[in-house]
Amino acid sequence: MNSEPVVFDAAALPQAITRIREQLHVVEGPGGRLGLCSGAVVPNGLAWRGTLPPMYPEWLGDRSFLEVHGVRYPYVAGAMANGIASTGLVIAMARAGMLAFFGAAGLSLQRIEAAVQELCAALRTGEGEDAAELPFGCNLIHAPHEPQIEAGTVELYLRYGVRRAEAAAFMALTLPAVRYAATGLWEDGEGRIHRRNMLFAKISRAEVARRFLSPAPEEMLTELVRRGELTAEEARLARRVPVSEDIIVEADSGGHTDNRPLVGLFPLIASVRDDCAQAHGYQRPIRIGAAGGIGTPAAAAAAFALGAAFVLTGSVNQGAVESGTSAPVKKLLAAADMADVAMAPAADMFEMGVEVQVLKRGTMFAARGHRLYELYQRYDSIEQIPAPERQKIEREIFRAPLEEIWEGTARFFQGRNPAEVAKAQTDPHHRMALIFRWYLGMASKWAITGDPARTLDYQIWCGPAMGAFNRWVSGSFLEAPEARSAVQIALNILEGAAVIARAGQLRSFGVPVPPEAFRFEPRPFSI
Repeated sequence: MNSEPVVFDAAALPQAITRIREQLHVVEGPGGRLGLCSGAVVPNGLAWRGTLPPMYPEWLGDRSFLEVHGVRYPYVAGAMANGIASTGLVIAMARAGMLAFFGAAGLSLQRIEAAVQELCAALRTGEGEDAAELPFGCNLIHAPHEPQIEAGTVELYLRYGVRRAEAAAFMALTLPAVRYAATGLWEDGEGRIHRRNMLFAKISRAEVARRFLSPAPEEMLTELVRRGELTAEEARLARRVPVSEDIIVEADSGGHTDNRPLVGLFPLIASVRDDCAQAHGYQRPIRIGAAGGIGTPAAAAAAFALGAAFVLTGSVNQGAVESGTSAPVKKLLAAADMADVAMAPAADMFEMGVEVQVLKRGTMFAARGHRLYELYQRYDSIEQIPAPERQKIEREIFRAPLEEIWEGTARFFQGRNPAEVAKAQTDPHHRMALIFRWYLGMASKWAITGDPARTLDYQIWCGPAMGAFNRWVSGSFLEAPEARSAVQIALNILEGAAVIARAGQLRSFGVPVPPEAFRFEPRPFSI
């Protein structure tokens, strides 16, 4: 715009609007036409109608999010399970000034510990008072069938000083989650409470949000003190602060989801936040972030317009070069459209009927998973399944006799959670569930390793954001899977969101902003 100080032509407005880091004046020319100009002075003969300050992507969210977590951008890469949100992805995002969570869900404690050690080595420098850290986090998945894994994960995070954890799939508070959030609470001389650990609660229901936005239950704090897992002082301070000060509102997303629309869900959770803050007299800000469906600049701009302190992406990062999934999966994701997703039974909560959203294009996992759940509901044991049906699932789904599958499953649980095997020996229906969960669990591993013999069984967690992203980047440098770095994806979404936000501001002034100003073409950014 410096070469064209005044813009009235609608065809030139979109390019002018992309100069978001410049101050813009809305001016009125002859005949009442509204246009734009930059610079310190409005040219003679034009009437000044308003000024827009520079619009930086860094400023789209809540400044307290940037300050508290020590990041540059209000952008988070979510924890995709089984290491799909890899250490490489977390490190790349941290070095670019963004926050990312390692996908610890589904991994053994040994693998989680190795990942934490790698992250600490890459992102921490110095010791003692001179120590510094590029912010990062790790996932804390609710494990109702394996509470020892959840407790062990928290123990590990506390031992290594992992300061941020993304709590996912929680329907109620658990002792390990409360322990993590309350450990390290301290009060300064002016009565201000400070946190050492920050629990990001990913939720999609108001009643669950209220639990995380309230102080921890008295009985839980008392029990943790009795066990020696919290000090009496930490418990005292935990009664005055919410369990979580960063809430992630998860709308229609990949993996565990209630498929709720963000525009309806976000204001509801924000109102719960406000109610809790008033009821408990909190003095510190509580940030609400938006997740689910964030795959384009327009979606991110809409989330920030709703009041999101930050946005969190998931599905689109699974296709990034740094993600821990296979090249065949990334190719399938790059071809996905918005309708190419379906709900399927979840391996970790199979018996409860909980579902996850997955990619259906190029795979039969969703249909086969539903077939197994139908059999589980209809019959009380493997032995009750009619022979023709049993033979069919052995041939098409398991590719082995079910007794053979059970032998391998029993060996796995004997080493991970022997109580599951003991229960299966007296409960044929539970034994059936464990056998069926073998397929659901292995399907995600086949996808991650890219097993060519199991392409039709790939379980690929994916929401409609992936298809929207593919449509947006079509014809751009981000169209090719090998060009999709997590950082380039993030920078383009944020830059585009800022451009769209500015276009909306100008339209509110009455400037005749053309529709193309609300579209942002991806471009490479220097890092």
